[in-house]
Amino acid sequence: MSTKLWFLIHHSLKKKLKNKWFIIANILLLILVVGIINIDSIISFFGGEFNETQEVYVIDETNEIYPYFETNLNNTTTLLGMEKETKIERLEKTEEEAIETIKDSSKIIVLLEADPENYLSAKVTSNQYIDSVFYQMIVQALSETKQQIALERTDIDIEEMNRIMSPINIERVILDEQKNSQEENMSIVMGTVFPTIILPFFILVIFLIQMIGAEINEEKSSRSMEIIISNVSPKTHFFSKIIASNLFVIIQGILVFLYGALGLFLRSFQGNSSFTVVSDTIGELWNSVVSSSFADKLGYIIPLAIILMLLSFLAYSLVAGILASMTVSLEDYQQIQTPILLICLVGYYLAIMAGMFEGSTFIKILGFVPFLSCLLAPALLILGDMTILEVMIAIGILALFDGFVIKYGLKIYKIGILNYSTDKMWQKIMKAARTKE
Repeated sequence: MSTKLWFLIHHSLKKKLKNKWFIIANILLLILVVGIINIDSIISFFGGEFNETQEVYVIDETNEIYPYFETNLNNTTTLLGMEKETKIERLEKTEEEAIETIKDSSKIIVLLEADPENYLSAKVTSNQYIDSVFYQMIVQALSETKQQIALERTDIDIEEMNRIMSPINIERVILDEQKNSQEENMSIVMGTVFPTIILPFFILVIFLIQMIGAEINEEKSSRSMEIIISNVSPKTHFFSKIIASNLFVIIQGILVFLYGALGLFLRSFQGNSSFTVVSDTIGELWNSVVSSSFADKLGYIIPLAIILMLLSFLAYSLVAGILASMTVSLEDYQQIQTPILLICLVGYYLAIMAGMFEGSTFIKILGFVPFLSCLLAPALLILGDMTILEVMIAIGILALFDGFVIKYGLKIYKIGILNYSTDKMWQKIMKAARTKE
């Protein structure tokens, strides 16, 4: 049996990996992932506007505020690491004349006017939309300019004003000794990091379900299934499909990870400020994770999550293979697989929104449910709603579920694999499960 099993696994896996659509899809996926990570450089290479100088014309009707605004805008763009160079120029023209100057261009006019009540007012004019980030920089520079003018025209001491404007020092105290104040913002990290991490797993599960159904139905519709089953047992055929499909999605997942690593590696050679901003953002996020003591938990969270994912791959593939054996066409399988896909989708969204239901007993119970635990249990473990022991219990339940599906599902598979009837599918499944061997 083992010889035939490994022969079928090798044949099925080789067929998948050498399929021209797999090769084409991965070439496109490689281009897509690397392209998205380096989208700004690609656009710039083809004549995009990432490196174009943004020109700002300033009309200063007060004849004294322009130097302040120029300094503040330059400081703001430098502080935020803007890749686009900013050129600021004062115009000795009327507003109407300046508008004629910027027509059919991306130039911006900032009109500075004296305001007896508010010290300073401004008007920003452009021929088209202004990048939202750059517009906020202009607003910030104008606000800082107004504050400087106000300080100079009043008797407010600068040091006293700085103390007034400085952030308040807040000491956070939590009476529950089991709670850590640094972990209080973990839900924010969960809302940004976790969905990105589990999205590839969610996509691979859907891909796995589709692939097993398509392969089994292809063999049944071409009648090659009868030839295969005459040479190997249904049990051997069943396990070969499950093992080969799981190995395939794991390989695909590793390839996607490598594509992302390659994209970041290529981006690191660009030496532009946008990569610095991305790196700083990731660094700040990682510092938040470290300060929340979450980094100390990775040593056990990652292994437990991987075990859950592997057992869930097995669970989804087992159920998909059993259901596919009872169908005779891909159209029938598309209908019968819908409940599985919906369960997976529910698990994905529950994992994303787990922070909103922190402390909910109902969500915690769902964390033990097979098909959902792979997505929900790691999220609840990160949030502290599940302990390591409870996650291990969820793993045990999932393993028992896999064993149950193998025991009773194999009987259904043996009967359904050569059954071409389309009548009352669910009744056929129940009848096959009750059949004594």
